[in-house]
Amino acid sequence: MPVTVVRFNLVEPDATPAALAARYQAAVRMAAYADKHGITTVQTEEHHGAENNWLPSPFAFAAAVFGATERLAVTVSAIIGPLHDPLRLAEEIAVLDLLSGGRLVTVAGIGYRPEEYAQFDVDWKRRGKLQDELLETLLKAWTGEEFEYRGRTVRVTPRPCTDPHPLLLVGGSSKAAARRAARLGLPFFPSAHLPELEAYYKERLVEYGTEGWTMMPAAETPLLHIAEDPDRAWGEHGRHFLHEARTYASWQSGEVRSAVKSAATTVDELRAEGVYRIVTPEECVALGFDNYVLHPLSGGMPVEEGWRSLRLFCERVLPGLGA
Repeated sequence: MPVTVVRFNLVEPDATPAALAARYQAAVRMAAYADKHGITTVQTEEHHGAENNWLPSPFAFAAAVFGATERLAVTVSAIIGPLHDPLRLAEEIAVLDLLSGGRLVTVAGIGYRPEEYAQFDVDWKRRGKLQDELLETLLKAWTGEEFEYRGRTVRVTPRPCTDPHPLLLVGGSSKAAARRAARLGLPFFPSAHLPELEAYYKERLVEYGTEGWTMMPAAETPLLHIAEDPDRAWGEHGRHFLHEARTYASWQSGEVRSAVKSAATTVDELRAEGVYRIVTPEECVALGFDNYVLHPLSGGMPVEEGWRSLRLFCERVLPGLGA
Protein backbone atom coordinates (compact mmCIF):
# COMPACT_ATOMS: atom_id res chain seq x y z
CA MET A 1 0.00 0.00 0.00
CA PRO A 2 1.57 3.33 -1.02
CA VAL A 3 2.01 6.22 1.38
CA THR A 4 -0.76 8.76 0.74
CA VAL A 5 -0.32 12.40 1.70
CA VAL A 6 -2.66 15.38 1.65
CA ARG A 7 -0.69 18.61 1.71
CA PHE A 8 -1.91 21.96 3.02
CA ASN A 9 -0.17 25.32 3.16
CA LEU A 10 -3.45 27.29 3.10
CA VAL A 11 -2.28 29.92 0.62
CA GLU A 12 -4.89 32.34 -0.71
CA PRO A 13 -3.64 35.59 -2.26
CA ASP A 14 -5.56 38.76 -1.37
CA ALA A 15 -7.97 36.82 0.84
CA THR A 16 -10.20 38.47 3.40
CA PRO A 17 -10.05 37.15 6.96
CA ALA A 18 -13.48 35.56 6.40
CA ALA A 19 -12.22 33.74 3.29
CA LEU A 20 -9.14 32.52 5.12
CA ALA A 21 -11.28 31.31 8.02
CA ALA A 22 -13.38 29.29 5.58
CA ARG A 23 -10.25 27.83 3.99
CA TYR A 24 -8.68 26.85 7.33
CA GLN A 25 -11.89 25.25 8.55
CA ALA A 26 -12.35 23.40 5.26
CA ALA A 27 -8.82 22.03 5.51
CA VAL A 28 -9.56 20.56 8.94
CA ARG A 29 -12.76 18.98 7.61
CA MET A 30 -10.79 17.62 4.66
CA ALA A 31 -8.29 16.09 7.07
CA ALA A 32 -11.12 14.40 8.98
CA TYR A 33 -12.55 13.04 5.73
CA ALA A 34 -9.11 11.82 4.63
CA ASP A 35 -8.59 10.11 7.97
CA LYS A 36 -11.85 8.17 7.66
CA HIS A 37 -10.84 6.98 4.20
CA GLY A 38 -7.39 5.75 5.19
CA ILE A 39 -5.10 8.56 4.03
CA THR A 40 -1.71 8.10 5.68
CA THR A 41 -0.53 11.65 6.37
CA VAL A 42 -1.41 15.33 6.36
CA GLN A 43 1.62 17.44 5.51
CA THR A 44 2.02 21.11 6.33
CA GLU A 45 4.83 23.63 6.57
CA GLU A 46 5.97 27.05 7.79
CA HIS A 47 6.61 30.39 6.11
CA HIS A 48 6.32 33.91 7.47
CA GLY A 49 5.30 37.29 6.10
CA ALA A 50 4.25 35.91 2.72
CA GLU A 51 1.94 38.17 0.74
CA ASN A 52 -0.20 35.19 -0.26
CA ASN A 53 -0.96 34.28 3.38
CA TRP A 54 1.17 31.12 3.56
CA LEU A 55 0.56 29.24 6.81
CA PRO A 56 2.96 30.58 9.49
CA SER A 57 1.84 28.40 12.43
CA PRO A 58 1.96 24.71 11.50
CA PHE A 59 1.70 23.37 15.04
CA ALA A 60 -1.56 25.21 15.70
CA PHE A 61 -2.92 23.73 12.48
CA ALA A 62 -1.60 20.29 13.47
CA ALA A 63 -3.43 20.52 16.79
CA ALA A 64 -6.72 21.23 14.99
CA VAL A 65 -6.14 18.29 12.65
CA PHE A 66 -5.36 15.96 15.55
CA GLY A 67 -8.58 17.01 17.25
CA ALA A 68 -10.55 16.03 14.15
CA THR A 69 -8.78 12.75 13.34
CA GLU A 70 -7.89 9.43 14.93
CA ARG A 71 -5.26 7.69 12.82
CA LEU A 72 -3.37 9.80 10.31
CA ALA A 73 -0.01 11.40 11.05
CA VAL A 74 0.73 15.09 10.65
CA THR A 75 4.15 15.84 9.20
CA VAL A 76 5.39 19.40 9.61
CA SER A 77 7.86 19.62 6.75
CA ALA A 78 9.52 21.76 7.62
CA ILE A 79 9.80 24.13 10.51
CA ILE A 80 12.41 26.86 10.33
CA GLY A 81 14.28 25.75 13.42
CA PRO A 82 16.30 28.86 14.34
CA LEU A 83 13.15 30.99 14.44
CA HIS A 84 11.79 28.99 17.39
CA ASP A 85 12.59 29.32 21.07
CA PRO A 86 14.02 25.87 21.90
CA LEU A 87 12.30 25.44 25.26
CA ARG A 88 8.92 26.59 24.03
CA LEU A 89 9.21 24.36 20.98
CA ALA A 90 10.05 21.38 23.20
CA GLU A 91 6.87 22.04 25.16
CA GLU A 92 4.71 22.51 22.06
CA ILE A 93 5.86 19.28 20.46
CA ALA A 94 5.56 17.34 23.74
CA VAL A 95 1.96 18.48 24.19
CA LEU A 96 1.07 17.64 20.58
CA ASP A 97 2.70 14.24 21.00
CA LEU A 98 0.53 13.58 24.05
CA LEU A 99 -2.65 14.89 22.42
CA SER A 100 -2.17 12.86 19.26
CA GLY A 101 -0.81 9.68 20.79
CA GLY A 102 2.46 10.05 18.92
CA ARG A 103 1.17 11.06 15.48
CA LEU A 104 3.31 14.18 15.01
CA VAL A 105 6.38 14.10 12.75
CA THR A 106 8.58 17.20 12.80
CA VAL A 107 11.19 17.99 10.16
CA ALA A 108 13.53 20.74 11.33
CA GLY A 109 15.23 22.77 8.60
CA ILE A 110 16.91 26.16 8.65
CA GLY A 111 14.95 27.77 5.82
CA TYR A 112 16.24 29.72 2.85
CA ARG A 113 14.64 33.17 3.15
CA PRO A 114 16.75 35.80 4.98
CA GLU A 115 13.69 38.06 5.21
CA GLU A 116 12.02 35.57 7.55
CA TYR A 117 15.00 35.82 9.90
CA ALA A 118 14.86 39.60 9.70
CA GLN A 119 11.18 39.58 10.63
CA PHE A 120 11.98 37.83 13.91
CA ASP A 121 15.28 39.67 14.46
CA VAL A 122 17.28 36.44 14.24
CA ASP A 123 20.82 36.59 12.85
CA TRP A 124 20.88 34.80 9.48
CA LYS A 125 24.64 34.23 9.79
CA ARG A 126 24.17 32.27 13.02
CA ARG A 127 21.49 29.92 11.67
CA GLY A 128 23.72 26.84 11.77
CA LYS A 129 24.72 27.34 15.41
CA LEU A 130 21.13 28.16 16.35
CA GLN A 131 19.93 24.98 14.67
CA ASP A 132 22.51 22.93 16.58
CA GLU A 133 21.34 24.47 19.85
CA LEU A 134 17.69 23.87 19.01
CA LEU A 135 18.10 20.19 18.20
CA GLU A 136 20.37 19.48 21.16
CA THR A 137 17.95 21.27 23.48
CA LEU A 138 14.92 19.33 22.22
CA LEU A 139 16.62 15.99 22.82
CA LYS A 140 17.64 16.98 26.36
CA ALA A 141 14.29 18.58 27.17
CA TRP A 142 12.25 15.51 26.24
CA THR A 143 14.04 13.38 28.86
CA GLY A 144 12.10 15.25 31.55
CA GLU A 145 15.35 15.71 33.49
CA GLU A 146 17.11 18.91 34.47
CA PHE A 147 19.84 20.19 32.13
CA GLU A 148 21.99 23.24 31.57
CA TYR A 149 20.63 25.74 29.09
CA ARG A 150 22.26 29.10 28.38
CA GLY A 151 23.92 29.16 31.77
CA ARG A 152 20.95 28.09 33.89
CA THR A 153 19.36 24.86 35.00
CA VAL A 154 16.01 24.13 33.39
CA ARG A 155 13.51 21.31 33.14
CA VAL A 156 10.74 20.85 30.57
CA THR A 157 7.50 19.13 31.52
CA PRO A 158 5.44 17.19 30.67
CA ARG A 159 7.43 14.48 28.97
CA PRO A 160 6.10 13.36 25.59
CA CYS A 161 4.57 9.91 25.32
CA THR A 162 6.68 8.67 22.39
CA ASP A 163 9.75 6.70 23.45
CA PRO A 164 12.52 7.79 23.32
CA HIS A 165 11.13 11.08 21.95
CA PRO A 166 8.73 12.43 19.30
CA LEU A 167 9.82 11.71 15.76
CA LEU A 168 12.25 14.47 14.78
CA LEU A 169 14.10 14.60 11.47
CA VAL A 170 16.75 17.01 10.26
CA GLY A 171 15.82 18.50 6.91
CA GLY A 172 17.99 20.14 4.30
CA SER A 173 19.90 19.86 1.07
CA SER A 174 23.42 20.54 2.35
CA LYS A 175 26.27 18.47 3.73
CA ALA A 176 26.07 20.55 6.90
CA ALA A 177 22.48 19.35 7.45
CA ALA A 178 23.50 15.74 6.81
CA ARG A 179 26.42 16.03 9.25
CA ARG A 180 24.17 17.60 11.87
CA ALA A 181 21.68 14.74 11.61
CA ALA A 182 24.38 12.09 11.76
CA ARG A 183 26.15 13.67 14.73
CA LEU A 184 22.95 13.71 16.75
CA GLY A 185 21.79 10.29 15.59
CA LEU A 186 18.65 11.77 14.05
CA PRO A 187 16.96 10.70 10.79
CA PHE A 188 17.75 12.82 7.76
CA PHE A 189 15.14 14.32 5.42
CA PRO A 190 16.78 15.55 2.20
CA SER A 191 14.63 18.28 0.69
CA ALA A 192 14.83 16.67 -2.77
CA HIS A 193 15.90 13.38 -4.34
CA LEU A 194 19.60 13.60 -3.51
CA PRO A 195 21.10 10.09 -3.33
CA GLU A 196 24.63 11.47 -3.11
CA LEU A 197 23.68 13.39 0.02
CA GLU A 198 22.03 10.30 1.47
CA ALA A 199 25.30 8.41 0.91
CA TYR A 200 27.24 11.22 2.61
CA TYR A 201 24.87 11.04 5.60
CA LYS A 202 25.44 7.29 5.92
CA GLU A 203 29.20 7.83 5.85
CA ARG A 204 28.91 10.37 8.65
CA LEU A 205 26.83 7.92 10.72
CA VAL A 206 29.77 5.54 10.60
CA GLU A 207 32.18 8.35 11.45
CA TYR A 208 30.17 9.47 14.49
CA GLY A 209 29.19 5.94 15.57
CA THR A 210 25.50 6.82 15.53
CA GLU A 211 22.43 5.26 13.96
CA GLY A 212 19.89 6.84 11.65
CA TRP A 213 17.88 6.55 8.46
CA THR A 214 16.68 8.72 5.61
CA MET A 215 13.24 9.77 4.44
CA MET A 216 13.97 11.06 0.96
CA PRO A 217 11.53 12.17 -1.73
CA ALA A 218 11.42 9.86 -4.73
CA ALA A 219 12.95 10.99 -8.01
CA GLU A 220 9.40 11.57 -9.20
CA THR A 221 6.86 12.77 -6.64
CA PRO A 222 4.58 15.29 -8.37
CA LEU A 223 1.92 17.28 -6.59
CA LEU A 224 -1.39 15.81 -7.70
CA HIS A 225 -4.88 17.08 -8.33
CA ILE A 226 -7.64 14.70 -9.40
CA ALA A 227 -10.28 15.71 -11.96
CA GLU A 228 -12.66 13.96 -14.31
CA ASP A 229 -11.57 16.35 -17.05
CA PRO A 230 -7.93 17.45 -16.65
CA ASP A 231 -8.13 19.83 -19.60
CA ARG A 232 -11.02 21.68 -17.94
CA ALA A 233 -9.23 21.73 -14.61
CA TRP A 234 -6.00 23.09 -16.11
CA GLY A 235 -7.96 25.75 -17.96
CA GLU A 236 -9.94 26.85 -14.91
CA HIS A 237 -7.47 26.27 -12.10
CA GLY A 238 -3.98 25.98 -13.56
CA ARG A 239 -3.28 29.55 -12.47
CA HIS A 240 -3.39 28.43 -8.84
CA PHE A 241 -0.65 25.87 -9.38
CA LEU A 242 1.34 28.45 -11.33
CA HIS A 243 1.00 30.93 -8.47
CA GLU A 244 2.55 28.46 -6.04
CA ALA A 245 5.28 27.46 -8.50
CA ARG A 246 6.22 31.09 -9.12
CA THR A 247 6.22 31.80 -5.39
CA TYR A 248 8.70 29.00 -4.80
CA ALA A 249 10.82 30.15 -7.73
CA SER A 250 10.99 33.68 -6.31
CA TRP A 251 12.22 32.33 -2.96
CA GLN A 252 14.78 29.80 -4.10
CA SER A 253 18.31 30.68 -5.12
CA GLY A 254 20.43 28.47 -7.31
CA GLU A 255 21.85 26.74 -4.23
CA VAL A 256 18.45 25.67 -2.89
CA ARG A 257 17.37 22.21 -3.92
CA SER A 258 13.75 21.32 -3.37
CA ALA A 259 11.24 18.71 -4.48
CA VAL A 260 9.12 21.66 -5.70
CA LYS A 261 11.34 23.20 -8.36
CA SER A 262 9.77 24.84 -11.40
CA ALA A 263 11.00 27.22 -14.06
CA ALA A 264 7.55 27.62 -15.63
CA THR A 265 6.19 31.09 -16.34
CA THR A 266 2.92 30.00 -17.97
CA VAL A 267 0.27 27.40 -17.22
CA ASP A 268 1.19 25.51 -20.40
CA GLU A 269 4.84 25.36 -19.37
CA LEU A 270 3.87 24.20 -15.90
CA ARG A 271 1.68 21.44 -17.30
CA ALA A 272 4.50 20.26 -19.55
CA GLU A 273 7.00 20.13 -16.65
CA GLY A 274 5.05 17.60 -14.63
CA VAL A 275 5.92 19.00 -11.19
CA TYR A 276 2.20 19.64 -10.75
CA ARG A 277 -0.16 17.17 -12.41
CA ILE A 278 -3.89 17.03 -12.90
CA VAL A 279 -4.95 13.47 -13.66
CA THR A 280 -8.11 11.40 -13.80
CA PRO A 281 -8.70 8.81 -11.08
CA GLU A 282 -7.75 6.02 -13.49
CA GLU A 283 -4.56 7.81 -14.55
CA CYS A 284 -3.66 8.35 -10.91
CA VAL A 285 -3.93 4.64 -10.09
CA ALA A 286 -1.84 3.79 -13.13
CA LEU A 287 1.04 6.02 -11.98
CA GLY A 288 2.24 3.22 -9.72
CA PHE A 289 3.98 5.50 -7.22
CA ASP A 290 5.17 4.52 -3.75
CA ASN A 291 4.06 7.96 -2.54
CA TYR A 292 1.03 9.94 -3.67
CA VAL A 293 0.92 13.61 -2.65
CA LEU A 294 -2.46 15.27 -3.15
CA HIS A 295 -2.53 19.08 -3.06
CA PRO A 296 -6.24 19.96 -3.04
CA LEU A 297 -6.01 23.65 -2.05
CA SER A 298 -2.87 24.62 -3.94
CA GLY A 299 -2.20 28.31 -4.52
CA GLY A 300 -5.66 29.51 -3.53
CA MET A 301 -7.59 26.74 -5.26
CA PRO A 302 -11.34 27.19 -4.63
CA VAL A 303 -12.44 25.08 -1.69
CA GLU A 304 -15.17 23.35 -3.70
CA GLU A 305 -12.63 22.27 -6.35
CA GLY A 306 -10.34 21.00 -3.60
CA TRP A 307 -13.18 18.89 -2.26
CA ARG A 308 -13.83 17.43 -5.70
CA SER A 309 -10.21 16.37 -6.00
CA LEU A 310 -10.07 14.87 -2.52
CA ARG A 311 -13.33 12.93 -2.94
CA LEU A 312 -12.22 11.50 -6.27
CA PHE A 313 -8.93 10.44 -4.72
CA CYS A 314 -10.53 8.79 -1.71
CA GLU A 315 -13.45 7.17 -3.51
CA ARG A 316 -11.88 6.12 -6.80
CA VAL A 317 -8.10 6.15 -6.42
CA LEU A 318 -7.56 4.60 -2.99
CA PRO A 319 -9.57 1.42 -3.81
CA GLY A 320 -7.35 0.95 -6.86
CA LEU A 321 -4.24 1.26 -4.66
CA GLY A 322 -5.41 -1.55 -2.40
CA ALA A 323 -6.85 0.58 0.39
